[in-house]
Amino acid sequence: MPTAANKWIALRPPTPADIPQLADAIRRSTRLHRPWSHIEASHEALTAWVARSQSASFQALLAQDRASGAPIAVFNLSQIIYGAFCNAYLGYYAMASHAGRGWTRAALPLVLDVAFRQLKLHRLEANIQPQNAASIALVSGAGFRLEGFSPRYLKIGGRWRDHARYAITAEEWAVRRRTHRPPTPKAV
Repeated sequence: MPTAANKWIALRPPTPADIPQLADAIRRSTRLHRPWSHIEASHEALTAWVARSQSASFQALLAQDRASGAPIAVFNLSQIIYGAFCNAYLGYYAMASHAGRGWTRAALPLVLDVAFRQLKLHRLEANIQPQNAASIALVSGAGFRLEGFSPRYLKIGGRWRDHARYAITAEEWAVRRRTHRPPTPKAV
């Protein structure tokens, strides 16, 4: 069960006990998430998401404010494949209560440590709608590089949407960890 922490943030797999607080935070963040994602906050959907995280091909991670326990963001490592590919897809969304203050930016290095050091992956890919400047800034700031463009890549909110493909390898992350200071979030 991967976990990581820094001075401000605890990162861990979600549990059924997290569902009520997380559902409330997701509902309060709907305006932040649209049109980039449509996140189901029902008890049933979140219960299925927690259960899915028990599989070898999917790892959900909940970032929490260490001081208050409030959810900061959710990160999903999906379609985890080992062997010659050793890759996963990174998806994420922030909570409105901590948005715009650097909390998700401070949590992402913890996620990358889990992916590369604990799960032993070689590469992470994040697919982002080209108009989502905040999300592009998040991954670019963590060292992801633009690899390409995928027209009509994912169906979100009933529409097929274009995505830009960003990626980072374990080697790139190792260099970045040595050469960059981790970001510091601003007080909520």
